[in-house]
Amino acid sequence: MGYYDQDPNQTPKRSNKGGSKAGYFFTGLIGVIIGALLVWLIIPNVMNTSNIAGNSASQVQTTDPVQLSTDISTDITKVVADVDSAVVGVVNLQKTQQDLWGTSPFDFGQQGGTTQENKDTAITEEAGTGSGVIYKKDGKIAYVVTNNHVVDGADKLEVKLADGTKVDAKLVGTDIWTDLAVISIPSKDVKAVATFGDSSKLKKGESVIAIGNPLGLDYYGSVTTGVISGLNRSVPVDLNGDGTADWNAEVLQTDTAINPGNSGGALINMAGQVIGINSMKISNTQDAVEGIGFAIPSDTAVPIINELEQNGKVERPSMGITLADLSDVPSYYQQNQLKLPADITKGVVISGVQNGSAADKAGLEKYDVIVEIDGQKVDDAISLRKILYNDKKVGDEMKVKAYRNGEIINKTLTLTGSLSESK
Repeated sequence: MGYYDQDPNQTPKRSNKGGSKAGYFFTGLIGVIIGALLVWLIIPNVMNTSNIAGNSASQVQTTDPVQLSTDISTDITKVVADVDSAVVGVVNLQKTQQDLWGTSPFDFGQQGGTTQENKDTAITEEAGTGSGVIYKKDGKIAYVVTNNHVVDGADKLEVKLADGTKVDAKLVGTDIWTDLAVISIPSKDVKAVATFGDSSKLKKGESVIAIGNPLGLDYYGSVTTGVISGLNRSVPVDLNGDGTADWNAEVLQTDTAINPGNSGGALINMAGQVIGINSMKISNTQDAVEGIGFAIPSDTAVPIINELEQNGKVERPSMGITLADLSDVPSYYQQNQLKLPADITKGVVISGVQNGSAADKAGLEKYDVIVEIDGQKVDDAISLRKILYNDKKVGDEMKVKAYRNGEIINKTLTLTGSLSESK
């Protein structure tokens, strides 16, 4: 029956009974050993895990939040640290008349007594604030450059230094054409002096920093950053408030935030040099204009600053005439009174000649229409002034081509510095 000596449906049994008991013993022994090993390996891990969890819970409950102290320095922070103290606040103080007593509550005059007369007194009040840059320290005096429009009309000037000290300032000189002014202060509390850089080396996209006091001294020393957006921009400026441009200011354009109060502050390159004096911005809420500010280039400002410091004014060449743009004269008068050819539509009409002036001595007359100076076309009063102020100096000879009663005349005059053009 093969390997079976019994019913094949029953479980086979070993024939050796003693061998069966030994097998059970060894099997049990091996199980005990394996169990002991498992307990030895597992229990420490469980204990460690329990301790870690317990420690973590304990730390969450008892440890304060961690506060890290990190000193971060960048190129910007280094530049600001060097120049910040050289930028100041400039306060324009003007006198106003105020009623000292007000209206008397007792009308003694109606009862035959004497009437208390109101008394006026002049008090000095803040009329506006701006910014300035300390650029020179000479003995007991320090010099500050700012904008002409910041100090315009001031009866008294005050400067706020970086440490909060306020000192009286004296006006040294102003120049309306470049919108620059120089004032002086005592030097004893001055801690830093700014240096000028070369604005002709600037590139579009170059990083710059503006420091000033936007919206007044409450935001003293505010720092804004941006880039040079444009070079050699020409911006029309109305100097006498008649709504007509009198001059084209040559300026740097930047997207650095410049707001009222920033005027006169510093525009600085990443070398820590002043490369512009912040002056104006385009503000047009209707067109939502943003990020268009202007600064007077340092190459323009430095010669003016030096002349203001030395002479208190800038002496510019003068023809001694008053001007009107030909384009503002109706065509009827151009042809019938001035008798101009039909193709002459641009030029400057002499509306007045000052006695003894360069123009008077050269034989120029009222209603002459200037169309060229030294071969350069003259389209309007701005272009004439640009030739005078940028290309000429006092004592230069200048050739003038003009129309008089429809005929061309040529005159040569010698420029003086005692008179100035007006519009």
